[in-house]
Amino acid sequence: MNILLASNNEHKKEEFSRILTGHTIILPRELGIDFDFEEEAETFTENALGKARALASLAPDGYKVLADDSGLCVDALEGLPGVRTARYGLETFGRMLGSEERNEFLLKNLVHLEKRKDRGAQFVCALAFVMDKRREFTFCEAVEGFITKESYGEGGFGYDPVFVVKEVGRTMAELSEQEKDRYSHRGKASRHLITLLGEIS
Repeated sequence: MNILLASNNEHKKEEFSRILTGHTIILPRELGIDFDFEEEAETFTENALGKARALASLAPDGYKVLADDSGLCVDALEGLPGVRTARYGLETFGRMLGSEERNEFLLKNLVHLEKRKDRGAQFVCALAFVMDKRREFTFCEAVEGFITKESYGEGGFGYDPVFVVKEVGRTMAELSEQEKDRYSHRGKASRHLITLLGEIS
């Protein structure tokens, strides 16, 4: 299938291309589509479905649409940054922060918590896949972990250097691409999609 990804993020395209082998992942700008969607819903699933529907209305015939909304939920921050993961720190600094700045801001907000058990967090990924107007599918998965006290690893993007995957005891940024696809929230959610695509192909 030709799958149009409701994102402008090259990192996400790379991840989905690795996981959804046999399918072609395309960004909107590669088809000359100027796509930008305000993620204002209160849940990851609602945001993902909203993005998918918005892009589906612009997609050429023959293209299926995939959207994801993912983020970091920190227990000690009552689930924040949550659906505002990419905009974390905006209200404090009055501007969008870069990835390293967001990570530093997060660590600063947790500096008073010394014990690992008090720094619990989850990476969450919701996927929405639109086949056509009458066939829409959503999946949501999460990976358990905790927030480090400093950054580790050179891989990944976003909060990956400060999030330790509980199952393997390393940050997401320390994992190989294959390990990340296996353990990550996006990898877990994508495997549900793979099952679906196998059933409808």
